[in-house]
Amino acid sequence: MPYDRHLADRMRAALRRLPGISERAMFGGFCWMLNGNMLCGVEVGRFMFRVGKELETKALAKPGAKPIVFSGRRMGGLVWVDEEACQGRALASWIELASRFVGALPPR
Repeated sequence: MPYDRHLADRMRAALRRLPGISERAMFGGFCWMLNGNMLCGVEVGRFMFRVGKELETKALAKPGAKPIVFSGRRMGGLVWVDEEACQGRALASWIELASRFVGALPPR
């Protein structure tokens, strides 16, 4: 997955104070892990968040959110969010939503 360096830098800055965060090269770009579980990532012009299936409907109702579809298959519990929808406090809000799901998973 190609990525946007500017968005990657924004994500790094937003995550820098959260305990348990690590960065991993994946899909040709970068993903961030919380206690070893995938939390979020970046692509060109958009962010990816792992919100889980229970929070997916809530996530998709937010501005700029779309389901992730790879090879014609919808990836449940994962959403794309347009860069424009993650200005100001919105990026932190998305990280908090994804952390609710991923933070409840057992560490890897």
